[in-house]
Amino acid sequence: MYIGVKFREQGQIYYFQADQEDLAPGDHVLVTTEEGQGIGRVALAEAELPVDLPPEEVKTIDRKAGEEDLARMRENNELARDSFRYCREQIKQMGLEMKLVDVEVRFDQSKFVFYFTAPNRVDFRELVKDLVNQYRARIELRQIGVRHEAQILGGIGNCGRICCCHQFLREFVPVTIKMAKEQQLFLNPSKISGVCGRLLCCLNFEKKAYADFYNRCPKIGRKYQTNLGEVKVLRANFFRDTLVLDAGEGEEREINLLEWGEMLSSGTEGENGVDNDQPAPESPAASSREEASGSSEGEETGAKGGEDQGGQQQKAKPSGGSGQRKKGRRSRGKRRGGSRSGGKGKGGGQGQAASGGKNSGQGKQQKKSGR
Repeated sequence: MYIGVKFREQGQIYYFQADQEDLAPGDHVLVTTEEGQGIGRVALAEAELPVDLPPEEVKTIDRKAGEEDLARMRENNELARDSFRYCREQIKQMGLEMKLVDVEVRFDQSKFVFYFTAPNRVDFRELVKDLVNQYRARIELRQIGVRHEAQILGGIGNCGRICCCHQFLREFVPVTIKMAKEQQLFLNPSKISGVCGRLLCCLNFEKKAYADFYNRCPKIGRKYQTNLGEVKVLRANFFRDTLVLDAGEGEEREINLLEWGEMLSSGTEGENGVDNDQPAPESPAASSREEASGSSEGEETGAKGGEDQGGQQQKAKPSGGSGQRKKGRRSRGKRRGGSRSGGKGKGGGQGQAASGGKNSGQGKQQKKSGR
């Protein structure tokens, strides 16, 4: 048989193996842990261990607590209350910015653990020396968070009940503001925060239920084609399992999710009033590839046109803007080459310079014959 033992009223449950069959919830037992021998209270008795706990890590209970052990436990509790008052007075005298929360005394009184909270790092070396001289034992000052402080001290939540962390929660899980948004709560810090000042732990209780609900719901604010025509989803009600639709002209209609599935089965789903049967617009990557192919075709046709100056006219025009710009640059280069003298121009510029030289030679011969 396996039993769960709690060493503190709001502490975690640790499993041990018990050979005694007369143990029941509420009994006190002595066990040996890594920090020495301790006394705890039986919280539950199970025939099997949790799935994530291997059996080889489970230790055995030493024995059931007797009258002497219970008297020692009451003495330790009284010593913890006295050390709490003494430590708080010393903190006030030293002017340390820390808040003492609780004190735990080991069963054999060999170690004292002081739990405190502080906004910043605190130098408590002098306090530790004073506590060691007072109690002649090992002293440990352990800083905890505000959630653990609320777990130890307890309190009344916004719902009017005892805080969940003090009553039954033993491990804290992360709570995010996204959970409050999914549950359609007002994002008022005083409404969604607990007595510790952090987000309510109960926001995590219904996380899976809301996730399942929104997986079955359509997207809020999107338009769909149904048998009633084009409708827009305005809101979703988790508690009623319904949707609020805008059927046009300001008319709102609330339907069940089952009815919504029947409406979609007879209509085509679309977004922003566009049916899914229409062809999808071309992607920017495809348009860029077409422009690149057009520019390459323009360059080829421009080059062929430059070679066939005295031939036929071009039949194909460049389809890309980049090809036209490159052809314009080449034509401007030709004009600049033709205007230059001395054969410095490119292409047609050189031919014009050479023909100019021949014409000047013929003119000289005519002048000689005239003489």
